[in-house]
Amino acid sequence: VTHHETNYLNADLELAKMAVLEPIILEGWIRAIPEDVEKATKLTKVEHLNLSISTSEQMIRGKFKGKFSKEHVIRVMTEAVDLAKQKGIKTIGVNAEDASRTDMDYLIKFAKKAKERGAQRIHYCDTLGFDDPFTIYERVKALVAEVKIPIELHCHNDLGMVVATSLAGAKAAIDAGVDAYINTTVNGIGERAGNADLVSVILAIKYSSGFKDKYILDERVDLSKAWKIAKYASYAFGIPIPIDQPGVGANAFAHESGIHVDGALKDRRNYELYDFKELGRGEPEIIETGRNITVGEYSGIKG
Repeated sequence: VTHHETNYLNADLELAKMAVLEPIILEGWIRAIPEDVEKATKLTKVEHLNLSISTSEQMIRGKFKGKFSKEHVIRVMTEAVDLAKQKGIKTIGVNAEDASRTDMDYLIKFAKKAKERGAQRIHYCDTLGFDDPFTIYERVKALVAEVKIPIELHCHNDLGMVVATSLAGAKAAIDAGVDAYINTTVNGIGERAGNADLVSVILAIKYSSGFKDKYILDERVDLSKAWKIAKYASYAFGIPIPIDQPGVGANAFAHESGIHVDGALKDRRNYELYDFKELGRGEPEIIETGRNITVGEYSGIKG
């Protein structure tokens, strides 16, 4: 870690301590080994930590190459949790990397040991996007039934189901009686095929048939800056926003079919589940940012 990175991290942590970022809590994400805890607490003012270690048979064999066994993974994780507590870390999350490919009995044992040592939540990491909404629901519900600890979902999009798996995992945790947290990124940017998109997750909770009346979002969740934040992230990372990205993509409110155009103009609820203005779109720019009526071969007379 360079001194520039350390200064940057400490500046962010100081802003958090001053409540400038409220209600956001800044957390560190390090390996679940004592050496990383020692370094993180020595170099930064971090007060919240996530300790991550691989738990699947594939990763224990394929990454550690005989250096770690399943028993060693649990031992080094608990040592890291113990040290974090000694260093005054306020909240500790333990991450089971590749949880979706981890033997269920071992995953339960791992989570129980983490909780016994003082971890406040378990991160269920679908590191390769291996789970689907059905398997993650059953696995998370089974895990919570045995351990009774809040669950954080960290899912990937390798099979194109990341938002669905994240929501299904969160639903399982809530249905089993504990709090759930979903890791998201702006525009779904992340390793390989990406992570759960922040806006897509919020829209799904607010408007999908299975969530909108049962799971109520905090009133502080405000989508009015979603459009601008998505554009800023796209510019900052040099990664274009997919044109069909929910809510913020160029075509998210585009209509060409004559039947759709006619229906949307009569009442936007005919063909739009939510209003583009809710996401901060519609303000005049170089091009129209709200509803987009296009003329093409499918427009017909009504279009």
